[in-house]
Amino acid sequence: MLTLVPTPIGNIGDISLRAIEALSSADTLLCEDTRVTKKLVQILKERYNTTFKDEQNFISLHSHNEKEFIEKLDTSFFEQNVIYASDAGMPGISDPGQLLVKYCQENSIKYDVLPGANALLTAFVASGFVDTKMLFWGFLPHKGKDRELSLQGALNSGFTTIVYESPHRLEKLLDELLSEEPLRKIFLAKELTKKYQKYYFGTADEIKSKVDENLRGEWVVVIEASKAHNSSAISQSDILELDLPKKVQAKLISKITNENTKACYERLLHL
Repeated sequence: MLTLVPTPIGNIGDISLRAIEALSSADTLLCEDTRVTKKLVQILKERYNTTFKDEQNFISLHSHNEKEFIEKLDTSFFEQNVIYASDAGMPGISDPGQLLVKYCQENSIKYDVLPGANALLTAFVASGFVDTKMLFWGFLPHKGKDRELSLQGALNSGFTTIVYESPHRLEKLLDELLSEEPLRKIFLAKELTKKYQKYYFGTADEIKSKVDENLRGEWVVVIEASKAHNSSAISQSDILELDLPKKVQAKLISKITNENTKACYERLLHL
């Protein structure tokens, strides 16, 4: 069978007993990075005196080779005990894993997903936003029109929205938020569960004055839901379901979200 195993996002103490048992009993470990998983295995051996199966097979499976790997799979591969572990956090959340699950579903292969450490849920709870409806947006595109449209979508989703961002683009994101939504409250979590974990809350301008020059590390950004959208009796989804031209839909959506009509129209063209 296949078992998807979440791994700690920073603090090794967050590893679960079930995860340790699954990793130690695996015949083959599919790893986002074999070096990272081997290091985790070594730590578990040394710190928790865990006994692992002899001659475990480590295979690299990441976003660049996942599709090709699965296309070449034979169902007999899962006659052994197979584990998939991403570098940190839950497989399938901005990491490979979903295609493996789909393969198992389509080929009647038994699989399981263990619960565990997850950056987006940790940051969402820590944000203090009381609206429990939330949307995970993942990573924004790096640049250009795709990034602009994606950010508009995140800002006008109607929900508290969680975004992952790399350290070398965090300042750019704060500048974009300052330009687009200067009064919108946001929450930033840096290096969750690690020694230098930090929380920041406020507008983009307020946070820019608090964040030090060292932006290195993993960042999660939680964006407050649009008040204009929340106060409306009609939602963007309601408008999109109407048989109306895209330009008309864009005008209506801009009325309830305060999103720029032209930017909204461009975004709708890509839906």
